[in-house]
Amino acid sequence: MLVDAGAEMLLHLGDVGTVEVIDALAEVDEAGERIEAHLVFGNTDWDLETLRRYAEGLGVAVAHPAGRLELKTGLLYFCHGHQPEVMKAGLREGARYLCHGHTHRTLDTVQGPTRIINPGALFRAETYTVALLDTDTDELEFLTVDEGPGPRPS
Repeated sequence: MLVDAGAEMLLHLGDVGTVEVIDALAEVDEAGERIEAHLVFGNTDWDLETLRRYAEGLGVAVAHPAGRLELKTGLLYFCHGHQPEVMKAGLREGARYLCHGHTHRTLDTVQGPTRIINPGALFRAETYTVALLDTDTDELEFLTVDEGPGPRPS
């Protein structure tokens, strides 16, 4: 869905859980080229070394507990969001973007020079969502996903 919408890079913001999720990150575009993909682990990920080796074997970069991407528009810092000190580090660095997961709720807010974005979740959320960010234009779009892999809260 994200690649079809024009994504040139994929970020998974934690609670990976299974190798099937990592398989989905090992995406290719219409030309058969691998899409750049990065992930961090979340508070429900347990066998980190096995997941790390699997991801790296597929060419998915693992940056745990946080990742930093130097973009032409500034620093994009990403983490799961369950460790306050890791989140604060992105703010202290003055990141242009701080992307995180954990809360299972969409968020788009600004704190100082940093735009803080949470794409929502594909598990344990009323509405399953992902986010598409164009860092050249600063446009953010939340996309609703009809089917998610897990239960919705009752």
